[in-house]
Amino acid sequence: MASQRNVVLAMDGSDHSMYAFDWYLKNIHKAHDHVIIVHCPEYHAVMQAPMVLADATAVSEIIAEEERKIKALLNDFGEKLRSAGIGGKVKSVGGQPGEVVVQVAEEEGASLIITGTRGNGTIRRTLMGSVSDFIVHHSHVPVLVCRRKGHGHEH
Repeated sequence: MASQRNVVLAMDGSDHSMYAFDWYLKNIHKAHDHVIIVHCPEYHAVMQAPMVLADATAVSEIIAEEERKIKALLNDFGEKLRSAGIGGKVKSVGGQPGEVVVQVAEEEGASLIITGTRGNGTIRRTLMGSVSDFIVHHSHVPVLVCRRKGHGHEH
């Protein structure tokens, strides 16, 4: 029997991460792969709420709504694995996305990390501190960054 290969797929629910999943499936998936989808939740709505919103009830409602969205996303990821007939699991870990992906890859003994790239223009990329750049520079295993055609370095 072929040996199992652990593959970490960084996914945030964006089109770019979905593209990375599909690219992996079409181009390098092996029957015995064990895929660990890593999701690092970002509480967008809480960060965008006006500072006036100090009402604890309103804040907890926003957080609960974000958590519902995250749970639905994680279920979608699990369903993607199942429908593709891939063995694996979905992990949701809080923290800085790049650090989380590298850490999970180490914990899971991954032999490969796959991530999408948002392909943002220079300013946006600098502000966001590219997650894929961080993973490439800090990973101890090969990293495959899937870049969609037409989503290169637009300025």
